[in-house]
Amino acid sequence: MIVTQKQANSIYALFLLMAFLPFVSPVMALLAGIALSLMGVKSVWFTKYTSLALKVSIVLLGFGMNLSQVISASKSGFLHTAVSVVFVLFSGYVLAKLLKVDSKTGTLISVGTAICGGSAIAAVSPVLNAKHHQISFSLIVVFVLNAVALIIFPIIGHHFHLSQETFGNWAAIAIHDTSSVVGAGAVYGAKALEIATTVKLIRALWIIPLSIVIALMQKDKSAGKIKVPWFIGLFVISILIAYFFPAGAGIYHGLSWLGKRGMLIALFLIGSGISVADIKEAGLRSFVMGILLWLIIGVSSFVSLTQII
Repeated sequence: MIVTQKQANSIYALFLLMAFLPFVSPVMALLAGIALSLMGVKSVWFTKYTSLALKVSIVLLGFGMNLSQVISASKSGFLHTAVSVVFVLFSGYVLAKLLKVDSKTGTLISVGTAICGGSAIAAVSPVLNAKHHQISFSLIVVFVLNAVALIIFPIIGHHFHLSQETFGNWAAIAIHDTSSVVGAGAVYGAKALEIATTVKLIRALWIIPLSIVIALMQKDKSAGKIKVPWFIGLFVISILIAYFFPAGAGIYHGLSWLGKRGMLIALFLIGSGISVADIKEAGLRSFVMGILLWLIIGVSSFVSLTQII
């Protein structure tokens, strides 16, 4: 499909406006971008703002974080979360080496599995200097497994007669994105939803220290400088503002909504940067790694929480 840059810009503008429609999901936004790219429709003007869209969206999402719930969360939830994050990151590193997955793609899949799916990948990718195809395939792996988890987790929970508390902790640890965690918890029960949401928020906050660690590891040796993830600092500030100044709850809700819509725009632009060559380069190994890593954390956390030997 051959189009001029002016036509491409108009098509992109239309798709970006559609990101504000309530029925558009992250998966739809990413796939729409990939579809346009594979058809040869590319807008240089819009895609240059991909990284900025990601960073601004992450900052705005901070206004939707309920820090009071995190602070009042149980110690057991924090402990399970801390152990699972470290365990998943280490397992992901090992799997990436064994399967010979591209290091940045492997890191993004590990981060998405360990913390909070697409949001974590979006937050870490600018710090990691990841390419579009590395981000896209990491997101695709996470989104597919999210959809599967939303369906099968409540079924497994009922089959093994898990308590509301146990299921809530398990869903928060083993399911990637917050939306799927909330969905699975809501299906299972009110108490499961409350626990899953709280523990998931604790897990999401790991974005902050992990981004800083990756920034330190990405140090430019030739210049002797460290790339500081400024947007993570603003993300923290937005969380603190929402916590210490609750009177602005209505405004914070609106900013968080803009962050979610902005994330859809960023995902669309990321998808639009992928190519057939990128697809071939990623191969099947990325998916195999994501599935194995998900099974590892899902099974191990289930065993740990239910104390099955």
